[in-house]
Amino acid sequence: MKKELIIVLDFGGQYNQLVARRVRECNVYCEIYSYKTDINKIKAMNPKGIILTGGPNSCYEPDSPTYSKELFELGIPVLGLCYGAQLMMHVLGGKVEKADAREYGKTEVLIDQKDSPIFAGVHEKTICWMSHFDYISQVAPGFTITSHTENCPCASAENAENHLYAIQFHPEVLHTQEGTTMLYNFVRNVCACNGDWRMDSFVDEQIQAIREKVGDGKVLCALSGGVDSSVAAVLLSKAIGNQLTCVFVDHGLLRKNEGDEVEAVFGPDGPYELNFIRVNAQERYYGKLKGVTEPEAKRKIIGEEFIRVFEEEAKKIGKVDFLVQGTIYPDVVESGLGGESAVIKSHHNVGGLPDHVDFKEIIEPLRDLFKDEVRKAGLELGIPDYLVFRQPFPGPGLGIRIIGEVTAEKVRIVQDADAIYREEIANAGLDRSIGQYFAALTNMRSVGVMGDERTYDYAIALRAVNTIDFMTAEAAEIPYEVLNKVMSRIINEVRGVNRVMYDLTSKPPGTIEFE
Repeated sequence: MKKELIIVLDFGGQYNQLVARRVRECNVYCEIYSYKTDINKIKAMNPKGIILTGGPNSCYEPDSPTYSKELFELGIPVLGLCYGAQLMMHVLGGKVEKADAREYGKTEVLIDQKDSPIFAGVHEKTICWMSHFDYISQVAPGFTITSHTENCPCASAENAENHLYAIQFHPEVLHTQEGTTMLYNFVRNVCACNGDWRMDSFVDEQIQAIREKVGDGKVLCALSGGVDSSVAAVLLSKAIGNQLTCVFVDHGLLRKNEGDEVEAVFGPDGPYELNFIRVNAQERYYGKLKGVTEPEAKRKIIGEEFIRVFEEEAKKIGKVDFLVQGTIYPDVVESGLGGESAVIKSHHNVGGLPDHVDFKEIIEPLRDLFKDEVRKAGLELGIPDYLVFRQPFPGPGLGIRIIGEVTAEKVRIVQDADAIYREEIANAGLDRSIGQYFAALTNMRSVGVMGDERTYDYAIALRAVNTIDFMTAEAAEIPYEVLNKVMSRIINEVRGVNRVMYDLTSKPPGTIEFE
């Protein structure tokens, strides 16, 4: 099925993926391209609308990212956001200058043109997220100012006749209270999109496409148990049944009971028609990681060892025709296909593929989806909720949630502590409202007193963050009584721990994970 298309042209903005996600939430398909994309390619794609992202530059500087005036003369609706708005004005004959003071953070915007199609259903006074050094001092000919703030005379402008719209603030971020309405107005009303992008039709189309591609061939899938690989595996199972073999490498660095949970869903007693192979490689990994403390070295060992184990199992199976990857759209964008980097993604995933597995082609059924869309597809496929909404989990697993050397004993400690933490978060009804949360094991040991006896044990650090795009994050405000209960249970139930700490660090300066 041919989909309606909105194009996001990326000028180096940190929210490029978020803009695309917001468009998708309007049930309209959207892709991200670099501002360097040739205009003839844009014409060939025949988009219903174009959105220009923010960026860190000043549009009036000679070497700043720009685009030809022709873009605004195609008859296709264009929405410029922040830098994109300034660039639109600059190219079309307006004036952009450095502001006396930077406007940053939540700002009250006053709507001047209440009949603007962008502001339909938006309150006359609304809170928006500003982040700019420059400002539009003079709108381009044919444009009308549609809103302002106390310090910004032009918070938005439009040339409705030519379907050109400029917004100085960021409607894509949640801090802009009615930003979703504004983007919906542009996509569905100005661009006249019907909203034909739905997960039920996506699933049906993918199953049919996989059947046609695979025919009677054999397919191999590396199953991690995470959301992406699980949804990819179920899609393939629905399409081709036992022509699919899933290899699940249990490296001993999973969360408590996670290996058994994966096997219960995908193994011989599960509901899906496929061949399931579980490789218990815990001791092999612990041996490779012995004495290694440097974080990047641990990551490299865990990644390389996975590929070696997977290769060994693939050789036992024999010739396969296709290899399945759970690549999703953010992976594609970040590896160069979309966005500001115009490098075309080669036929390997970001972590690398086995060198010695003979296959004709890679199947990436989820490469067009964002994470929230993958979850929706999983629900459409009937995958259990606990697996669909599983917390994000890094490829190296608990190896990067253990500071210093990884040992079987340390893995046990962090597994037990993390299980308690996750259980109590769920009991408090917070499991769906926190972006990501987990327990990590520090390398700090300290003196404690338990049962009138001196202890010298490890400290557990609890982490919980809320984030929109995982590029920035703020520590979640978990009620003290919940934290206190978690602390009490961990110290009483997990051998080898006598302190529990809560990490308040935002990203930046910290990271979401520990290593």
